Amino acid sequence: MTQPSESIIPILYEDNHVLVVEKPVNILSQADSTQDEDMLTLLKADLKIRYNKPGNVYLGLVHRLDRPVGGAMVFAKTSKAASRLSDTVRKHELGKEYAAVVHGKPSSRQGTLIHSLLKNERTNMVKVVPNGTPGSKVAKLDYNVIGTLDQLSLVRITLHTGRPHQIRVQMNEIGCPLYGDQKYGASVNRAGQQIALWSIKLAFPHPTSKECMSFCSAPPDEFPWNQWPAAEWL
Repeated sequence: MTQPSESIIPILYEDNHVLVVEKPVNILSQADSTQDEDMLTLLKADLKIRYNKPGNVYLGLVHRLDRPVGGAMVFAKTSKAASRLSDTVRKHELGKEYAAVVHGKPSSRQGTLIHSLLKNERTNMVKVVPNGTPGSKVAKLDYNVIGTLDQLSLVRITLHTGRPHQIRVQMNEIGCPLYGDQKYGASVNRAGQQIALWSIKLAFPHPTSKECMSFCSAPPDEFPWNQWPAAEWL
């Protein structure tokens, strides 16, 4: 395993096959038409510099995090690792857990949410639609309310599907929009607030050794995260 002392993006783990990092907020996972900086490009450039690699550097995108979301993210350093990790995603063997701060409190302390979601590619908005709606996809997550304070709740979420904007849309659908979410919670959030959604845990079988790998990332020590002890996130 290689663990460089410095990197432009915090590295949680690295070996010859995988790179696990802590994605900063407000950086794209992958380049889009905005031409804003993105994780894939930044990490390729970083690998090229750190290892003095000539030519292009291979790095495979395994999964995405929404632009305003931070936390644990895994990339593949070889095409074989990319193929096997992509297969892990397809088989729902990539464990993903998130922490979110939401407005209000779900009616049940813990539960499972299942909705059909439909994405409007033109507006990049996702909405809940009746089951069977053409183009819709089923979204499923489990949630557990860790604590509630001053009309805000800390919720731990386990994803079973990886739909665009899934957590944001499903929590909003039950009347608990995420703190700081300008897209789906504009009525209760102020412009400029940072969305409180963080990828706190990733777990997956290593693409070559098959060893079960697990990595954690804690949200920043700032409002609203600091309203709860750090130990409650992980």
